Amino acid sequence: MTKGVQTAVYVAQGKIEISASPQVYFSTVLGSCVAACLWDNEAAVGGMNHLLLPPDDTTASGEGVHLMELLINGLLKRGAEKHRLRAKLFGGARMIDNLSDIGARNAAFARNFFQFERIDVVSSSLGGDHGRRVKFWPTDGRAKQRFIMDSTPMVEQLPSRGEQTAASGDVDLF
Repeated sequence: MTKGVQTAVYVAQGKIEISASPQVYFSTVLGSCVAACLWDNEAAVGGMNHLLLPPDDTTASGEGVHLMELLINGLLKRGAEKHRLRAKLFGGARMIDNLSDIGARNAAFARNFFQFERIDVVSSSLGGDHGRRVKFWPTDGRAKQRFIMDSTPMVEQLPSRGEQTAASGDVDLF
């Protein structure tokens, strides 16, 4: 690849992507789903999954654990070490009033999973009532999210580090 050219890789629902290329970033669009972004700075490798638990509580945790384990094991195969993994979590919005809050369930699952696995969640943007567009650079852990506002046009603005802009809903998480 030409230096400076970035390649976007879309992460669809129920999928994982892993890369050690500094030219690659992952992107996804989330509503009630949760994206877990994991990386190992020293190995310069990372990945993203796009998780939506099924409504059936009897299979939900098993399917969620399976997707998380695929991501972790894929990173370990590419040179990451579990004790160096860091995570960022996005999504888990309540998208439809009057229905069960599947977004909160997805977010709680992700938080509990990483707590149990003793993987540090260094930042998260979970909950609320708006979808998000997320970009994640797997080799260094940078992430950017943009809230999807129904009545607000999508505007590319970079807020101050870690701050949300009122006009665009963008947040940079480093």
